[in-house]
Amino acid sequence: MSDWGGDRLREDGRWGSFGTPPAGNANYGWVMHKIHHLAPNGIAGFVLANGSMSSNQSGEGDIRSRIIEADLVDCMVALPGQLFYNTQIPACLWFLAKNKKNGNRNRSGETLFIDARKMGVLIDRVHRELTEEEVQQIAQTYHAWRGEKEAGKYEDVAGFCKSAKLDEIISHGYVLTPGRYVGAEEVEDDGEVFEEKMLHLTQKLEHQFAESAKLEAIIKENLRGLGYGN
Repeated sequence: MSDWGGDRLREDGRWGSFGTPPAGNANYGWVMHKIHHLAPNGIAGFVLANGSMSSNQSGEGDIRSRIIEADLVDCMVALPGQLFYNTQIPACLWFLAKNKKNGNRNRSGETLFIDARKMGVLIDRVHRELTEEEVQQIAQTYHAWRGEKEAGKYEDVAGFCKSAKLDEIISHGYVLTPGRYVGAEEVEDDGEVFEEKMLHLTQKLEHQFAESAKLEAIIKENLRGLGYGN
């Protein structure tokens, strides 16, 4: 018998309580392998493709729902694109925990979602890196949610992080994509009356149209000077 998986692979070729991962995609075989080897108070973190958070193909949705209902998903982090040199596939971080009551916390029945897709800075045309401050922000948010005193008090932040209960995750069809939960970032109201704002924006647009027409006339004149155009 093999011990590769969430539960041991039985002699009849079937997996344990989480189901059988598809042969053509190792995502959930990897997840179940990590679950099987977790200590009673263990935590595992790993990187997977974004599809692992929402795929329903070949029974993956059923496996994910069982893992969620077993209260094993501690935290999900959606990463920005272009982070890796060997692939352009968007990725995410999974954190699994066997016991959400250990230490200074009791997060039973909850999962932390962090949406970091807008983070990072381009270091060239095709590669992005998270800054040290951004990495610290993500890490501190997770540690605060876990109840670690030195990390400060955890609070939901619209557009960035949300602690969601199991019922909410079930209502979203067991999808673990953070964007489903964190909501939209709050935009500060500038206090300007709508009619006044529209008048201001319309005047600004008309000015830009006029500047565009001037630039077009200059370009055409230069082209005529070079013997092109009418």
